[in-house]
Amino acid sequence: MTTPCPCGRTSAHPAKSAKTQPLPFSACCGPYLDEHAPLPAPDAEALMRSRYSAFVLGRRDYLLATWHASTRPADLTLDPAVKWLGLEVRSQRQIDTDHAEVEFVARYREGGRAVRLHERSRFVRESGRWFYVDGDQF
Repeated sequence: MTTPCPCGRTSAHPAKSAKTQPLPFSACCGPYLDEHAPLPAPDAEALMRSRYSAFVLGRRDYLLATWHASTRPADLTLDPAVKWLGLEVRSQRQIDTDHAEVEFVARYREGGRAVRLHERSRFVRESGRWFYVDGDQF
């Protein structure tokens, strides 16, 4: 059995009656989070999904490496008590060749309380790699 990717991406089936299946981590965000031979995310949505998976998996290194230097914090502390519950990508917009936005809702539980993070994130591509820049929360 393969582990489903934390980002929740599903396979696309051409037939409307066909049921979608969760993509395995190894065929979704896994290649981007691979510590030994990471692949760059091909677009802003894939980067955003892989960053969500990095939060789920506690991959602080990946989060910092994919955060644009102009806005990246000096340090990042992840709370191991936070339980990530799901991701919904609401929209994605390619602004030009090297700029994009992704709107999403991420759900998590912190201290027994359910929280929804609704954000429109901005991404930039430099030297063939996408980076998270910042976002507006709703």
